[in-house]
Amino acid sequence: MSDPDTAPLWRRLGAHPGPSGTSFRVWAPNARAVTVFGDFDDWAAADHPMDRGPDGVWTACVEAARPGMSYKYRIVGADGLIRDKADPLARAAQLPPETASVIVGESTFEWTDADWVADRPDRRPRAEPMSIYEVHLGSWRAGLGYREAAVELAQYAVDHGFTHVQLMPVTEHPYGGSWGYQVGSYFAPSSRWGTADDFRFFVDHLHACGIAVLLDWVPAHFPKDPFALGEFDGTPLYEHADPLRREQPDWGTYAFNLGRSEVRDFLLAAAVYWCTEFHLDGLRVDAVASMLYLDYSRGEGQWRPNARGTNENDEAVEFLRRLNDAVHTACPGTLMIAEESTAWPGVTAATDHGGLGFDFKWNLGWMHDLLSYVSRPPEYRAEVQEHVAFSLTHATAEHYVLPISHDEVVHGKGTLLTRIPDSGDRAAGVRLTLAFQWAHPGKKLLFMGQEFGQVREWADDRELDWGLLDDGCPDAPMHRGIALAATDLARLHADLPAFHRLDGDARGFAWLDARDVRNTVIGFLRLADGAAPVACVFNFSDRDLYGYRLGFPAAGPWLEILNTAAREYGGHGVGNLGRIVAVDEPSHGRPYSATITLPASAAVFFTPEA
Repeated sequence: MSDPDTAPLWRRLGAHPGPSGTSFRVWAPNARAVTVFGDFDDWAAADHPMDRGPDGVWTACVEAARPGMSYKYRIVGADGLIRDKADPLARAAQLPPETASVIVGESTFEWTDADWVADRPDRRPRAEPMSIYEVHLGSWRAGLGYREAAVELAQYAVDHGFTHVQLMPVTEHPYGGSWGYQVGSYFAPSSRWGTADDFRFFVDHLHACGIAVLLDWVPAHFPKDPFALGEFDGTPLYEHADPLRREQPDWGTYAFNLGRSEVRDFLLAAAVYWCTEFHLDGLRVDAVASMLYLDYSRGEGQWRPNARGTNENDEAVEFLRRLNDAVHTACPGTLMIAEESTAWPGVTAATDHGGLGFDFKWNLGWMHDLLSYVSRPPEYRAEVQEHVAFSLTHATAEHYVLPISHDEVVHGKGTLLTRIPDSGDRAAGVRLTLAFQWAHPGKKLLFMGQEFGQVREWADDRELDWGLLDDGCPDAPMHRGIALAATDLARLHADLPAFHRLDGDARGFAWLDARDVRNTVIGFLRLADGAAPVACVFNFSDRDLYGYRLGFPAAGPWLEILNTAAREYGGHGVGNLGRIVAVDEPSHGRPYSATITLPASAAVFFTPEA
């Protein structure tokens, strides 16, 4: 299964129709017998026994099997039990709750994104703007398939200044309530929204509109559903045989046995498959921390140290390095992004320098600190302001994505809007929070609905509350104001090099003031070689601050290019009338300073008029 001179795994295994029928090949090395059955034999499971090869791969050719027909494998396991299993290499599956695999012919889709794909290796993503819109396809707008969603979502992303769309997993999954994170078929786009070619249309259309497409991908664990990978041939085949490593206790799932070469090859092939067959621009790899640590979510006596006596999972480290190298080699310019929640060193360092090889890492510490900060009443923020400042001081420790993700708007956490204390101006708090996110070094990710101030928590079985933006909604002006502010922030991020060119470089950031805890004010500069600086000042108090003196790097007029308290955003209109002047008066360790107005619960951005 691991011979590099052979065709990709998805072409060697699975169901492949041809002129004389469909050939089936499945890896089940410990099975006593395997039979393929399905629509072509009325599910009799008696007519098409498979032959075992020396590599543990069972094969059969069924003349009556045609594209569109459903099938499964009936496996007599090493333990003597009979299991009916879906094909691990199936490229399509039945619409859940049905669980059979579906035969798929060669794609007839005609791509139009050749220039996009050809240009991708020459891009410099760490120096380019990246505003990611995270989407759960089934609940963004109800009733849309891949093709319909492509048209509406691409236009929405363009209109609101997003550069990327990141889809929560569309790999086929048996239970919708898992949001796609418990994958049943690693090579099949979910039939909930259409076919594989429909998904190709989705990606192709977004590319045509200038929007990159990222996909959440889940190599850490898989569900225990009887039709899926667990105990596939009557033994722990894809999962660990060691009971201390077999399961992920947080999710009630099996953990992949990354020490087995065939399992590694399966996952590596799946990652490359999605990037090559569907032209994806990147994968966001879920739950990396759960893979890196042997004691992840395990108490005393529930895990076993490695040979060095420590808790690092050496097999996972090696797998992740191979994963990133494999995707980068097969699909140059494709991004690999880690959801890694600890301080593991070198997540975004190159593999030949001892790192894991990811392009970016989610900065979950930034997310938790910021959301905890803005969730406090303003009078209690000063005592934890240093936590928010910490992320700015350490913004170049890795190459970061700053996420406000789906995990932060479910399970009683509320939404970005309802996290803001109800004693104040919640909409102002949202606009301020988004401004801090977009000004902070690092790429940006925002979960759907937060860009217009969704009130209800997200639920996967209903669409977003788009009615909040309608004329008939009394709060529509507030929600439209949030949406406009979010759009302007994304466009400023894209238009001004200071906001993105040196994201992962210490030269791209300088403090104006981090110590004013009395007023809960934070100020800093964003910088880029050969580009105008941007001064970003944030008033996290609920008081308008007049005559506020702040050090500036240059004398002369500075334009107020954004004020989240502007009336067009639904704010109270306090500001600087579009312009300030820095004079030769030292302050905050700088030779120049300006007297500015800082609106309550607001951000103001300035750039030199010249």
